[in-house]
Amino acid sequence: MQTIPANLRIFLSWVTWPFLMVSCIAATAYGFSIDRPALVFTIAYFIMAAILLVLERVMPHEREWNENDGQTFANIAHTLVTKGTVQTCIVFASVIGITNYITPIAEPGHGIWPRDWPMWIQIFMGIVAAEFGLYWGHHIAHKWRPMWRFHAVHHSVTRLWIVNTGRFHFIDSFKSVVLGLGILTLLGAPLEVMSWVSAITAYCGILTHCNVEMRFGFLSCLFNTPELHRWHHSKDLREGDKNFGENIMLWDWVFGTWFNEDRRPPVNIGIKEKMPDGFVQQLVWPFVHRYPPKVAAHPTPNVPDAAE
Repeated sequence: MQTIPANLRIFLSWVTWPFLMVSCIAATAYGFSIDRPALVFTIAYFIMAAILLVLERVMPHEREWNENDGQTFANIAHTLVTKGTVQTCIVFASVIGITNYITPIAEPGHGIWPRDWPMWIQIFMGIVAAEFGLYWGHHIAHKWRPMWRFHAVHHSVTRLWIVNTGRFHFIDSFKSVVLGLGILTLLGAPLEVMSWVSAITAYCGILTHCNVEMRFGFLSCLFNTPELHRWHHSKDLREGDKNFGENIMLWDWVFGTWFNEDRRPPVNIGIKEKMPDGFVQQLVWPFVHRYPPKVAAHPTPNVPDAAE
């Protein structure tokens, strides 16, 4: 049942995404100004999540996506394991001394990063640079079968909502961290820029997966909006193998993968493979799943899988 008047619903559908994004970015800036960026980011992130969770109930994009799919535990478990694994790898890298080689690159005087430029310009540059690695990591995860096995865990969802924002196999997630922040490290970007890129990516990620009715107009030409990401989760590869950007759509425009037709994205999303229901089985699935040969002795017409 619609609980918001129609006129207010339309107004909210236009302003929700920019309001939440700008508010969270402003909060993050305040966090840096008081030297508490991690604390303020955490507060802003969970406030955004709470607002989106309410909006998913009162003005959903797809009411069908509000129905229980039995994957809430798996979604949360993947999120916790993924974040824990990435953090553990960072700590392990420090213990075995890898950071002794990486850290000097990110210090003043190393790399080509213009550290004396205004911070807002550095943040913009950081997003563009990191997005190049994130774009190609995401693109390869769709096109290369060995990596698709891990990325398929994320695409196996049959509905989009904020709780499956972090549903990534930990190997898939670690790949994205290495490719995105690795570029910034090699360029010599300071830690503050990396923190900003990570925060904006987190805000954008939860917004792109939310099941909230929103309208975007020209914003979908610039940013990775829920509108674009719903196409990306389509089973039809003409739609699903598009919109690989995480935050901005620059590289999708450059490499011809931006997609947004003037019609409603499909409600029936997911993958063509059979993904196990259990969390542990989903962790194991990429290591044991095997595809049939691409060319059979007597091939019969079929629909290509998502890795082709």
